[in-house]
Amino acid sequence: MKKHYEILRELREDKDKKQVDIAAILNITRPQYHLYESGKRQFKLEHICKLCLYYGVSADYILGLPQGLQHPDK
Repeated sequence: MKKHYEILRELREDKDKKQVDIAAILNITRPQYHLYESGKRQFKLEHICKLCLYYGVSADYILGLPQGLQHPDK
């Protein structure tokens, strides 16, 4: 199973973006984003939400969670 920071890098590279481009979307510096992508810093929830919307993927995908997890019944 891939780590979340590996998935982040793949998503960014698939869009032909640089770290500075994604950092601007998150309103952080490139060095701060680099810490996310290298696995040295944990994401803020607001950043995960922005990345999900930008890349068009679920948080489960970005976090590297297995497919088919159940949502609680309401």
